[in-house]
Amino acid sequence: MDHMNKKIIIIGGHFASGKSTFALRLSKELNIPYLTKDTLKSAICTNIPIRSREESKRFSAVAFNVMMYVVERFLETDHPIIIESNFVPHGVKEIDEAGVIKKLIDKYDYQSLTYKFVGDMQILYKRCMEREKLHQHGEANKLWSDFTYDYFERYCHNLDDFHIDGEIITIDTTDFDKVNFDAHIETARQFILS
Repeated sequence: MDHMNKKIIIIGGHFASGKSTFALRLSKELNIPYLTKDTLKSAICTNIPIRSREESKRFSAVAFNVMMYVVERFLETDHPIIIESNFVPHGVKEIDEAGVIKKLIDKYDYQSLTYKFVGDMQILYKRCMEREKLHQHGEANKLWSDFTYDYFERYCHNLDDFHIDGEIITIDTTDFDKVNFDAHIETARQFILS
């Protein structure tokens, strides 16, 4: 396959900032497969009840490992792929997600483009709480009762230092209507074709 296909698009950033919606749209527009960690976690836990935040964290780690296994299958065949989650930098979780992704990119000589979704914390938290009422992310990804604003803000800022070598584009989705998503999709298209 042509070297131009050795591209990975990473969509990360804050909770409730529109990452999954953008990943789906980008996948359809560019005709490139995408993986989201929340969806994988829901699939893994279809018949497994999660009774505590600790269990939820454990299955999040499992979902990340499954995601990376699938990603590597794409990378070893030179296929482009889009991945989405609230990926964390070194030192935030037991798994150094940034380090794992970087290692795969280096191993298969891929190029990366990262979209980092951010926004006003108060607005994102409100969105997150509203989304929780709709159960959009499934039982496996539900929030726990102690998911306070302070925890939300702290966790989101823990994600701020995530980066992989390559271009990073920050998208502020405080107001979705002010974001030129078409321009960001065109940037991704040019990245894939370059």
